[in-house]
Amino acid sequence: VQLQAFGGGTVQAGDSLRLSCVASGRTVRSHNLSWFRQAPGKEREFVAAVSMSGTATYYADSLKNRFIISRENANQGYLQMNSLKPEDTAVYFCAADPDWDYVSTRPTYWGQGTLVTVSS
Repeated sequence: VQLQAFGGGTVQAGDSLRLSCVASGRTVRSHNLSWFRQAPGKEREFVAAVSMSGTATYYADSLKNRFIISRENANQGYLQMNSLKPEDTAVYFCAADPDWDYVSTRPTYWGQGTLVTVSS
């Protein structure tokens, strides 16, 4: 499974931004997708996950009221980020794993990150 994340940029506090994850590979339909982020000087943290069917979602508690994960089809996932704050500044990564528990903890496949910068 190959993953590419797009859509990062610089926005102001309070703005919204949508990230895209393009997934490819013969087995991509059997993989759940997730988003992680890593802020400067901090460890990578889980953001949200969506099941292979797109019907189940799971969020980090601190983000579930502002971020929405979705999956258009087997190959396309999104992370809608609303009411962005400076502390959301980070490199955002999309990831994939066939196991629902692992996709939010230790996914097997990772894409390159996309930088989101939120200015105050």
